[in-house]
Amino acid sequence: MIRWRKGEVLRVRREWPGAMELDVTVPEGECRALAYPSLVGRPEPGDTVLLNTTALAMGLGTGGYAMVVAVPDRLPQDPSGPGHLVKARYTPLQATVLGADEQDSPHHQLLRDADSIDGMPVIVADLHSALPAVLCGLFDATHSVAGDGDLPWPGPHPRVAYVMPDGGALPAWFSMSAARLRELDWLCGVVTTGQAFGGDVEAATLHTGLLAARHVLGADVAIVAQGPGNLGTGTRWGFSGVSAGEAVNAVAALGGRPVAALRVSEGDLRERHQGVSHHSLTAYGRVALTRAQVVVPELPGEFGRRVTEQAEALAVRHELVRVPVDGLYEALRRSPVRLSTMGRGLDEDLAGFLASAAAGRHAASLLA
Repeated sequence: MIRWRKGEVLRVRREWPGAMELDVTVPEGECRALAYPSLVGRPEPGDTVLLNTTALAMGLGTGGYAMVVAVPDRLPQDPSGPGHLVKARYTPLQATVLGADEQDSPHHQLLRDADSIDGMPVIVADLHSALPAVLCGLFDATHSVAGDGDLPWPGPHPRVAYVMPDGGALPAWFSMSAARLRELDWLCGVVTTGQAFGGDVEAATLHTGLLAARHVLGADVAIVAQGPGNLGTGTRWGFSGVSAGEAVNAVAALGGRPVAALRVSEGDLRERHQGVSHHSLTAYGRVALTRAQVVVPELPGEFGRRVTEQAEALAVRHELVRVPVDGLYEALRRSPVRLSTMGRGLDEDLAGFLASAAAGRHAASLLA
């Protein structure tokens, strides 16, 4: 159940599109808090805020913030404009957004009878941390000369849309990585689907989200991965990453080319995630009912052999594509956003990031 606190804003630590990180005093001391100004207004130092401290009390590695629910002495203005698609439905913070597929949208006519994404490659991954790694592999494969500064691979480059389902965080604003990648034009846009919201484009379902990525944003490639904060229970079926298998089905149903990125780890101490995670084996081996290209990274040594052997179980249903990883470590080191998965950085779980980058490398070959 929800844990509630009242607090006072001490300072704004930092901001990124859609979100503010705050220092707030509560009866127990100080805490970090996160506010979404579009939902609750803009908190300022000295404001009293109502906090949901559930995630903070649980010590969650991802999302361990107190969440600002309201600035009770200064409520935001009522929204204006069209939009009747309600997300986070029937929760205290349900919000109305303009869906690209709804009748009042300027894109409704475009999407009303849209039924295909025209063979667009769609990379499907389990964890949000795969997003920048996939892009590093994709852009490295489509550019032979690295640039300087914030954009290692200068344009023109393929237009890539991030399609975010609702398995993890619901607000796209929670992802600092997506905000930065959008700012650098590594992403042509973020599409939030289902109960997720806050993207450049809103959509009612994953299917219309994929159609919007192709026809509204003009994407050449899409990446489907849940937002930060995936859920897992340590059981075969109790994890939010089953949505990766459902995404493969959606891509195929719409005439796209699904590319399945394996969740791989050498640094995770949990046996079920060592080598190829059971999340990938279940989502692609049991949930995905249509054929995908499953990218198997050619990792070195005994660990690489283990990954190859584990992935063989997926050959019954899918096409396994062996992809070399030479040069991908250097590509990953040029990522403009911090690479982190379950608290482990690039060198602490290199195999996982290489597997994601290999999927991006393979997707680039489908654009030729």
